[in-house]
Amino acid sequence: MQNIFKKIAASLRFRWQKRLLDPLAVRFEKLTFPSMERLVKKRSKVGDHTFFRKEEFPWVKELEASWQDIRRELDAVLTVDADIPSFQDVSSPQMQLTQDNKWRTFFFYFYGHRRDENCHRCPRTIELLKKIPDMKTAFFSILSPNKHIPPHRGPYNGVLRLHLGLRIPVDRMNCKIRVGNDFGYWQQGEALIFDDSYEHEVWNDTEEIRVVLFVDFVRPLPQPAALLNKLYIRYIAGSKFIQDAVGNLNKIKDEKHVKEIRPQQQAVS
Repeated sequence: MQNIFKKIAASLRFRWQKRLLDPLAVRFEKLTFPSMERLVKKRSKVGDHTFFRKEEFPWVKELEASWQDIRRELDAVLTVDADIPSFQDVSSPQMQLTQDNKWRTFFFYFYGHRRDENCHRCPRTIELLKKIPDMKTAFFSILSPNKHIPPHRGPYNGVLRLHLGLRIPVDRMNCKIRVGNDFGYWQQGEALIFDDSYEHEVWNDTEEIRVVLFVDFVRPLPQPAALLNKLYIRYIAGSKFIQDAVGNLNKIKDEKHVKEIRPQQQAVS
């Protein structure tokens, strides 16, 4: 009985803290976000561009050289796992961009939150991801044929985004991304690096799936801007937006575990 009262008290305490802290968080973000983005643009070691030269990031060479290792692990995932979640099932704000099951995501990391089960299934991919300085988010981004992702922007320019081409349609000129006023085209085994805080838009106007390794990493900055940026990213990692997504990933994992247990129980009975 005492444990029940403790759980009820903890639940009530959490609700009151949430009511008090959520408005403060919104106010904090409104006050600090524009200043942080201006600071990042001004102090960026790699400049302020839509797309970036790969040569600015020496670690990209090994990632590209090992792309077939990653592709093999991707193929194993796609062969076995038919229940890869749609992006909006993980992050509900993505409902503004997609409502069907044509953009699916197999997460390894989400703002530093590790998905152990998925990481264990792709050990070589994880080995390579760990070599990316200040990597924060990584997943297989799976785009079905004839899928369009409308114009949008990322949450914060303190990270940059990499797409490593893993399965790219033969008709690759009809599979593209626009960032600002510039266009990029994926190639198998090659990386595109861009600033997703610019408005961007994606098309897969082909009859084949497009899969990339999607990675967000901390933008290179000098001190003390680098420290401020990392602290701000840590704040974002604890925000409601990210915590809700982590909760959804846990829920998806639990539901999948139940689906796997039920056939085993039926076989035993």
